[in-house]
Amino acid sequence: MSEQQFTGPLARLFGTGTGDGAAEVRGILLPPSAALPVPPATDRAVWTSVDSVTAHDLVARAERDLGIPWPLPLASQAVRVHRDGDRDAWETLAFERQRRLSRAAAAAALTLEEQWIDEVADGVILLCEQSSWCWPAHDDTRARHGAVLATVDDPFLDLGAGEVAGQLAWLDRLLGTQLDERYPGVRARIRREARLRIIDPFLARPDWHWLGLDGDVHNWNPWIHGNVLVTALQLLDDPAEADLRAEIVALVVEGLDRYVASLPDDGAIDEGYSYWWNGACRALEALDLLSFATEGRWDAAAAVESLRQTVAFPHRMHLGGDWYLNLADGQARPTREQPWHALHRAARRIGDDGARRHAAAQRVPGAPLATEREGLGRLLRGLTDAVWREDAAATSPLPRDTWLPSTEVLIARERTGSAAGLTLAIKGGHNGEHHNHNDVGSFVVAVDGVPVLVDAGRPTYTAATFGPRRYDIWTMQSAWHNVPEVRGAAQSPGAGYAASVVRPSLGDERTALSLDIAGAYEAPGLRAWRRRAALDRGAGETRVVIEDAWDVEPWTGPAEPPTTLRLLVAGEVELSAGALRVLPLGGARPVSVRWTPEVPAALVTRSLSDPVLSEVWGDALTRVDLLVTEHRSLRVTVELDAATDKDSR
Repeated sequence: MSEQQFTGPLARLFGTGTGDGAAEVRGILLPPSAALPVPPATDRAVWTSVDSVTAHDLVARAERDLGIPWPLPLASQAVRVHRDGDRDAWETLAFERQRRLSRAAAAAALTLEEQWIDEVADGVILLCEQSSWCWPAHDDTRARHGAVLATVDDPFLDLGAGEVAGQLAWLDRLLGTQLDERYPGVRARIRREARLRIIDPFLARPDWHWLGLDGDVHNWNPWIHGNVLVTALQLLDDPAEADLRAEIVALVVEGLDRYVASLPDDGAIDEGYSYWWNGACRALEALDLLSFATEGRWDAAAAVESLRQTVAFPHRMHLGGDWYLNLADGQARPTREQPWHALHRAARRIGDDGARRHAAAQRVPGAPLATEREGLGRLLRGLTDAVWREDAAATSPLPRDTWLPSTEVLIARERTGSAAGLTLAIKGGHNGEHHNHNDVGSFVVAVDGVPVLVDAGRPTYTAATFGPRRYDIWTMQSAWHNVPEVRGAAQSPGAGYAASVVRPSLGDERTALSLDIAGAYEAPGLRAWRRRAALDRGAGETRVVIEDAWDVEPWTGPAEPPTTLRLLVAGEVELSAGALRVLPLGGARPVSVRWTPEVPAALVTRSLSDPVLSEVWGDALTRVDLLVTEHRSLRVTVELDAATDKDSR
């Protein structure tokens, strides 16, 4: 696929990249009948020992599906991405169709009842008859063919296509015997569709943007490569396809190598915690699968520093409870239904006890240990991981200080192991990050683990989200982050708009980050904007201190445009001269935000109707606009409100 084989950490570790990669792979791969690390449904010792709560939940929800028509994504819904930008109408139905099939597959493995094999066959054929597995928002058929619906003989290999192929491959592993007995021929149909829609396009087109050949490697790379790997290992099982199978696996390893090479040594993800699950975690899962399929000969996670470090990324971003530091398009309170078992497994593999504890801490007594939300493969791994099922209860490590130099992100809390009190997070970086928001120098303050000075995140994805109108969306603009607007100028997008002179300082009494954010602006006469954000743990009450000092050329025009420092607040607010009292969400203790009384302040309410935002923040967020045109410095402090009962920790 690439003109010259890429040599990165995996190639160096595995000793590949100097010869015939396919030949090297073929000699060490397990056969298709044994290459995936999930036992088939015929292994009753495994499938009768699945966690009973999880099993009952899956079967009960699958039973509710019976007799209800299967979701049917329509052409009129697919075309909306080109008409009004809507992605959600088609994607919601397509996702639910796949989740229903996953529920049925799990129910079939758990019970071996024929009604579930029938349900599975219905779902499989529906997917095989679906014109395209690609999500319409990703398809390039309009550019290539002038069509607004998928061109069936030129399939686009995207996240959606990979997910369907991976689902069918895992299902084939799980229920191959039962399908052969009750629906002979269905497995051949699966193989035909996977070959036409996944394997052939993967080989045929060298221009897939997610390969990262241009150096821009993002989360699509491991997500798609992981599903191509599953597809090849399981479905290319004809002896005549042995060389093809090895060729695909070799190319997948080369592709994953590009992603691993792009990971910084500190394991940070510029897209933030939410995207870690479908980026770095997907890479860890693919490499775990590769290790299994090669009987441990190719085992990378423990040997590559960036992979070891990225396993710690989720707990380093944890604020407390269900809340995480959200960067880029991530949510501050994402769903709890994550594949925690995948993190748990990676932590065990590399020996990271903090990451293992964080994963184990997310289990809720009496709740399922895995769900179909994130795909059939992840569901099956969670159901059959006995160590995950039996690990003892744990608490999240909540490190006191985290500094990630690659993304210039600092998090500081009052003490290790506790979300109580104040937590400060601040980022430098640049405005060309993946899923970028214009937010150089923005900060978040949480109290008792709940964000109070916040990053809004993103609304529902539409066609505009990843197009030229991205920064028309308010959540992407610096005007709705905790940064200044300088002489009427907001921050500009692009990697060249970046922080400079970034200096962290981590200590017992004070942890701080100082930086100059002037480079993120095209503001008239701006020479420097120095920001210092600190969590002060000194004598008395802990406080967050944000100190800004800026240098601008004298204004010579008729009227100087306003310079405004902005704070985005979640919770109930009460404004007075030089102060804001905030009652945060979720029962966290009130805080007081203070600044120089001479600086006037105004409140701007932003109503939230989009469910992706309102499910996190409620009905509205409030922006505080501090007008500082006549000033050259400002100090803002955040403390627990004096009227609140003293901390009894």
